[in-house]
Amino acid sequence: MKLIGSTTSPYVRKVRIVLAEKKIDYVFLLENVWASDTKIQESNPIGKVPCLLMEDGGAMFDSRVIVEYLDTLTPVGKLIPALGRERAEVKCWEALADGVLDAAILVRLEKTLRPEAQQSAEWIERQMNKVNAGLKAMSAGLGETAFCSGNHMTLADISVVCALDWLNFRFPDIDWRTEFPNLGKLFDKLSERQSFKDTVPG
Repeated sequence: MKLIGSTTSPYVRKVRIVLAEKKIDYVFLLENVWASDTKIQESNPIGKVPCLLMEDGGAMFDSRVIVEYLDTLTPVGKLIPALGRERAEVKCWEALADGVLDAAILVRLEKTLRPEAQQSAEWIERQMNKVNAGLKAMSAGLGETAFCSGNHMTLADISVVCALDWLNFRFPDIDWRTEFPNLGKLFDKLSERQSFKDTVPG
């Protein structure tokens, strides 16, 4: 299979980490979706990455859909519980982390694509409030436990660390480590894994 993506997208990174943890071979195809000559819509009509190209010619998109599919391919490194409350909890963590990213990315686009005079300070503040609320919820949910859900790394932890590292990358002025040291401990622990080292945004 082939993965269309970029080295800066946190959603692509989440998929790449899952592929590595599941020990699934793939070909990584770099694509700049902002370029005028991008061909991403030939595979994903929405024009976003990540997009997974299947062996039979089909395509799968949205990181949440892709990682759920990948986790079913092999029992190695199971990242999403099969049933019940535990499964819903992991997916809720993923939704929380993705929600933080969604809001932060909207702020970045507002600040980079619009002239300063046309930017809405009120709208930016509203999105940053979502980011801050999401970080507080992550910290409260993690508490003093070693992992976000259960007693081993799951998609929940991967999603959270991808969000935190993207904030480091694009919003270095957000000092989440000082306010939420428990998130820093989780971040440092997972960052030692090869799958995270190999996918640092940049």
